Amino acid sequence: MSKRNNQAAKTAARERLRQERERQAKRAKVKRQVIVACSVVAVLAAAGGIGYAVVQANKPGHWEAVKDEKVVAPANTTGKNGTTVVIGKASAEKTLKVYEDPRCPICAQFEEAVGPTLKKDLDSGKYKLQYVGGTFLDGDSLGKGQIGSRGEGSKNAMSAMGAALNVSDEAFLEYKTALYAKKWHPEESDDKFKSDDYLIKVAQTVPALKDNAGFQNAVKKGTYDAWALAMSKTFDTNKDGVTGTPSLVMNGKMLTADGNGNPPMTAAQFSQVVGAALKG
Repeated sequence: MSKRNNQAAKTAARERLRQERERQAKRAKVKRQVIVACSVVAVLAAAGGIGYAVVQANKPGHWEAVKDEKVVAPANTTGKNGTTVVIGKASAEKTLKVYEDPRCPICAQFEEAVGPTLKKDLDSGKYKLQYVGGTFLDGDSLGKGQIGSRGEGSKNAMSAMGAALNVSDEAFLEYKTALYAKKWHPEESDDKFKSDDYLIKVAQTVPALKDNAGFQNAVKKGTYDAWALAMSKTFDTNKDGVTGTPSLVMNGKMLTADGNGNPPMTAAQFSQVVGAALKG
């Protein structure tokens, strides 16, 4: 090989080496750009995920949202937002207010022991019954506009009771009795009433509600959810001094069975205190 050819070969080799280095540099640059782009996408995705999570966490729950909804009052109610529920013969001169919470275990005991006597008195026209329902066992304080964190069964059951009341007074009373029955009423720690299916299952034992499509649709759609909260607010802002359940009030006075302020928990006690109130 001549000296000239040898020099040309070296020059060509250097050129090929230069070109290869340029290609490698370009590939490295592209790789870095891809990595940066992917990192940006990952960061944005993470940020988006965090943002979505924050938005979801800050979204009001169902019952929080219901507070701002227009109240649909059931039939057979009067007063603001339909929260006055009075049942009984028009000829009855006095009214017995009964304050209860659907999840209240003592209310269940009261209904089991005293409910039949109360219903008999109601049918005979001794007095009217005014129902006032609370949901404080859910942890609610509707007088302050606060939805609690201990469940939703009281609210949901109250809404279903509104659906029953929309059918008839009698359906309401029978459904309330069924919800408090030993077979159906859960332990206070068991929030079974939050289930629409469970509430409908209990309603199947009430003739007027059995296979009642209108009632079932109202329960599933939450037609009377806002009414349940309005009723709970009525409980929380009552002027009778009631803070617990069950509580009985007649003539503006709390009816108690002893000096400790306990409600009558037997039929005999109930008849005694109510009889005295009717004479007063």
